[in-house]
Amino acid sequence: MADTPAVEIISFGYLHGAPPPGAHLTIDLRVHFRDPHINPALRHLTAVDKRVQDAVLDTPGITALVAAAADAVTAFRSGPGTGPVVVACGCAGGRHRAAVVAMTLAGFLLRNGLTVAVYHRDLHRPVVER
Repeated sequence: MADTPAVEIISFGYLHGAPPPGAHLTIDLRVHFRDPHINPALRHLTAVDKRVQDAVLDTPGITALVAAAADAVTAFRSGPGTGPVVVACGCAGGRHRAAVVAMTLAGFLLRNGLTVAVYHRDLHRPVVER
């Protein structure tokens, strides 16, 4: 049986339902960060596509947000509680911003020695036409 990860990161889309329950930290990317969905060339791609990753990570403030989220995870982990720290990353549809931020945060935490599990609740869902 695999060990329980130190951190669980869940990406999701608000247009598909409420944020996952039980998150210690919920990051809402809908208002302050550029949405790749508005670019027709990126709309039907997902966070696994490098063009989407580049578009999200080139958005001002995203790398600072990921670093701040990593600091928050460290703060939660330093407390007396047990069990994984759960981070929920949400955007409108869950296919672009949330998933890229979740993967980027996971990579950062992995490089810093934590075990991390990433779940993409809505990445597989069809594009929400707005």
